[in-house]
Amino acid sequence: MTCENLYRLLDPSVAADSATVLLTADGTAWSRADLRAAAGRMAALLAAAGIAPGDRVAVQVEKSPQALGLYLACLKIGAVFLPLNPGYTPREVQAFLEDAEPAVLVAGVAAAQALAATGKSLPRLFTLDPDGTGTLAAESARLAPRTEVTPRAADDLAAILYTSGTTGRAKGAMISHGNLAFTTRTLNDLWCITASDVLLHVLPVFHAHGLFVAAQSALAAGAVMHFLPKFTPEAVLDLLPRATLFMGVPTLYARLLADPRLTREACAGMRLFTCGSAPLSGEMLGAFAARTGHTILERYGMTETAIIASNPLDGARVAGSVGYALPGVDVRAADGEGRPVPAGEVGGIEIRGPNLFKGYWRMPERTAAEMRPDGFFITGDLGRRDADGRITLVGRSKDLIISGGYNVYPSEVEGVLARIPGVREAAVVGVPHADFGEGVIAVIERGPEGAGLDAVAVTDAAARDLARYKLPRRLEVMNVLPRNATGKVLKFELRKTFGGA
Repeated sequence: MTCENLYRLLDPSVAADSATVLLTADGTAWSRADLRAAAGRMAALLAAAGIAPGDRVAVQVEKSPQALGLYLACLKIGAVFLPLNPGYTPREVQAFLEDAEPAVLVAGVAAAQALAATGKSLPRLFTLDPDGTGTLAAESARLAPRTEVTPRAADDLAAILYTSGTTGRAKGAMISHGNLAFTTRTLNDLWCITASDVLLHVLPVFHAHGLFVAAQSALAAGAVMHFLPKFTPEAVLDLLPRATLFMGVPTLYARLLADPRLTREACAGMRLFTCGSAPLSGEMLGAFAARTGHTILERYGMTETAIIASNPLDGARVAGSVGYALPGVDVRAADGEGRPVPAGEVGGIEIRGPNLFKGYWRMPERTAAEMRPDGFFITGDLGRRDADGRITLVGRSKDLIISGGYNVYPSEVEGVLARIPGVREAAVVGVPHADFGEGVIAVIERGPEGAGLDAVAVTDAAARDLARYKLPRRLEVMNVLPRNATGKVLKFELRKTFGGA
């Protein structure tokens, strides 16, 4: 069969320029040949460990060039890459492992020790730390790089990314080689990304934005990446004069705007700033343009689709609009039955196209519930599509908080809080936050034994089972939560009462 393995598109080395720098990280330069060799050695080790095409490889490691090489290694042998947030607790990771049943887990040394201490069964385990140490690095260093690329069809799975539902149960979005190849080729065409670009990469690589949009676009184009382990305004402002591209989320732009060193002069060499993962306010768009002379290009995407729509590279970038559907992608605003509503009217945003995922891992009923018979996917977002095709989002129909670019699902946080002694029930809502877009607030109804309930102690207890970004930034205690006649908590009243994050 024709090999449509995504690795061929992202291959970090060709004979003519294998010595050129591809990555810089912590003062170290990685050439194209360096990254290709690291990926080849890890591919050889995984293959020697018996990892077969279609096997899942779960990865919970910090961002590093080696982590990017591991992703390429999985693609090369046809394994399914399963990235997990390094901030997940052992309990959270164990739930993903039980659902995905990976053949191998790669984790940081400390995370691996914490998982082993739970006494739960684990798949075969390798370790990898940001400095390149760990058993994966040590054992693969003794092997010759694998050169063979395992044939894969466009519909074969390349990755599974978990995105929780409003019920709290995680859903594994199955993403194919074809889905990702389409997204990468299309964005590079739309945004004119070439080998002349230098991407200032500050996003996490366990997330679709950082891996499937930012890193893949640069790899496919042959662009250089300044691969920062995390975002800090200081590091970004130091490197801006040496970059042409920056991809971020509203939180990062808010932090840059708070630094007086963000000026037109600092951004003189920049070609493009893009924003996604959460809505960008018109105020921030205007403030950034006034300070830098650059209008941020806002685009729209989600885990199940990568990118859906984008404002134009050349043309009006309208505040509040996410632009136009990608070429080859159908987007409609529809009523509850999937019938398109008239142009300019608000409806549920639904999409169909080669970027659309293959469904949810081992959840056929949930997949069927979110797919129309004509192939359109129900995104859960509300918006309108104007007569010229421009899309504007107005809200979300799903119970979702996006804080700092990360999804926080209230039911999951509420379940953890409700298990803490003294808590009868918890209600979690998102409220406007100047830095994070939305802040997570928890309002607790104390139980009979909760007279001395302490907000700090409750938050500390929740931190054992929740990643840091899911923790409430504010916690309020009430004797009785407001409810309607049927007993449902009135969250809109909580947002009105506690509306400052």
